[in-house]
Amino acid sequence: MSDTSSPRPGGLTYADAGVDIDAGEMLVDAIKPLAKSTARPGSEPSLGGFGALFDLKAAGFVDPLVVTTTDGVGTKLKIAIETGRHDGVGVDLVAMCVNDLLAQGAEPLLFLDYFATGRLEVDSARRVIAGIAEGCRQAGCALVGGETAEMPGMYAGGDYDLAGFSMGAVERGHALPYLDRQARGDVIIGIASSGPHANGYSLIRKIVEASGLGWGDDAPFARDHSLAQALMTPTRIYVKPVLPLMKAGLVKGAAHITGGGLIENPPRCIAPGLKAEFDWDAWPLPPVFRWLAETGGVSDHEMRRTFNCGVGFILVVAPENAEPVLAALLNAGEAAFVCGQLTAA
Repeated sequence: MSDTSSPRPGGLTYADAGVDIDAGEMLVDAIKPLAKSTARPGSEPSLGGFGALFDLKAAGFVDPLVVTTTDGVGTKLKIAIETGRHDGVGVDLVAMCVNDLLAQGAEPLLFLDYFATGRLEVDSARRVIAGIAEGCRQAGCALVGGETAEMPGMYAGGDYDLAGFSMGAVERGHALPYLDRQARGDVIIGIASSGPHANGYSLIRKIVEASGLGWGDDAPFARDHSLAQALMTPTRIYVKPVLPLMKAGLVKGAAHITGGGLIENPPRCIAPGLKAEFDWDAWPLPPVFRWLAETGGVSDHEMRRTFNCGVGFILVVAPENAEPVLAALLNAGEAAFVCGQLTAA
């Protein structure tokens, strides 16, 4: 098609249709330093190309298996949009993906995001992506690219949605879980969550609505925090304290406690013929979950299959390894505790 510099009378532009290309270019320029701050061996996080390269050999792998995950933040975004608290949801997005990689014993290497909105607001989008970069730094993976889609008519006003994709690697023969090594009496170690993380927020929002509280009101379960502040606490990323334990061969299985809670997720890392038997009194139910249960009249079973109930990640270890694993986690600043064992199914 030949190019022409002469405008057609009354001709429409992309901006007339609600898409601001200039704003998109401004956002790319604003986030380039954020991506650069996540550089790690094997990556070249320079935005603007059609794809990203990663050198597994430069990352130290000899015979790696590639592990991939994808996830989103869910309706926790509704609170971010309604309250303008955009800074932490990027951490949530990364955590949902990299903690899943970790459950397979994989080291997170790279991350890409998809940000879709009805109208691109550069400042709020930059804050979201700054959170993504922070999550990548916590996980030790590189933010190597992504996509920003401005789609008027698909999303109302400043509404937006997020999706993430992460790639990790694990040496052949070291992918978790080790189902053939698990046995009755193996210990389940729980690592504390920072709150609901990014799961169950459709129920949370319904409970908040029934309570009559507004997002700016004081949180009944968190001193000196508004309800929005308390419920927008970002998801914990467990990679740095847990990955060394896995590489040392101290872990037989691991589960990221996301949707499905402590009922549906543990079986995904446990061998047939065995089951997780939790000691539900082994840790105190954090105040946010007590408030949700009491205010919403939510049963214990429903709480345990919807929320993490204070346990964001679990490890299955041999009884003789429980003490050194706990010590390592506590030394790394994690709140960890024995919360159950494997028994016959």
